[in-house]
Amino acid sequence: MSLLAAQNSIKKSYEFISNRLVYHGLIWFCYMLTLLFLDSGEEGFIIILRNTLIHIFFLMLVVYVNYLYLIPNYLSKKRFFSYMLLLFFTAAVMMPIEMVCLYWNIGGKDNIDAQVELLTKQYGHFIFLFFTLVFSTILKITKEWFLQQSVQKDLENKNLQSELSFLKSQINPHFLFNTLNSLYALTLKKSDKAPEIVLRLSEMMRYMLYKSNEKKVPLEQEINYIQNYLALERTRYGDKARIEFDCAGDSPSNYTIAPLLFITFFENSFKHGLSQSITEGFVECLLYIEDNNIDFTIQNSKTQEKDERYFQGGIGLVNVKRRLELIYPDKYILDFHETDEIYLVNLKIDLN
Repeated sequence: MSLLAAQNSIKKSYEFISNRLVYHGLIWFCYMLTLLFLDSGEEGFIIILRNTLIHIFFLMLVVYVNYLYLIPNYLSKKRFFSYMLLLFFTAAVMMPIEMVCLYWNIGGKDNIDAQVELLTKQYGHFIFLFFTLVFSTILKITKEWFLQQSVQKDLENKNLQSELSFLKSQINPHFLFNTLNSLYALTLKKSDKAPEIVLRLSEMMRYMLYKSNEKKVPLEQEINYIQNYLALERTRYGDKARIEFDCAGDSPSNYTIAPLLFITFFENSFKHGLSQSITEGFVECLLYIEDNNIDFTIQNSKTQEKDERYFQGGIGLVNVKRRLELIYPDKYILDFHETDEIYLVNLKIDLN
């Protein structure tokens, strides 16, 4: 371990201990003020204050003996019977010592009645000490349980983030290869469309590089990415296919969404739809936005030959389904439909 790492570790430990000391100190201080406020004895404020301090001292003693020794060495090791006996023994030993200190503090001929009353309450002090130990154990167990749940949840979140990062790293638009081939053909023909394709590809690559690693992106930017993608596909297919995309409902500028969530469905539509029926193919998509809900529907033409790969989707659909499960658990519905003429996908997402 480097010197800097050791210093940081010591600093964190010091801050943790300091915070715990302040937290525990405030609890005991508030408890003392409560006792002083509720005490209606006639012994005088100084005697009452000393009694309260003696009581809190022994209470702290049994609590921290329980926390620092009994729980780690017995309860944590599942030695339950020994632990309960030691709790009882600790209360039985501390109670008479506390009573002697309180009796000595009240001492004096003028306080004989108070001393006698104190002796009659010794069994109550024992019961209070014992149940304070039990209560502190319950608090400790509860705290450890919540801490364990927090650590487990943090670990799960880290695992989910790692999985999401891995899934994002797998996003590999197949259309880029086809588009680059089209761009190469257009440059050979010295077509005027080549600069436009380069510009759109540049925008899309910039979006993929800088936005794909973000948790959420503006929906408007995601739609712009889709429109650039469809413009490239229109250039590639020309008049041989009908490609339509409509966005309706609320303004997308008011919403955010996980990046690159819809592109897989478009890729499947072109790969398994238009490529096999190029003379009469179509891809139609409607993105409807309303009240923090998205209704995304895309359909494409198909040939008479059944193509099971469309719904299996390879790594693309598996990827997007898993991302939906991680990012929008219980907040999405993904349906697939097939007829003799079309494939249709409907995705509903609750963005709340």
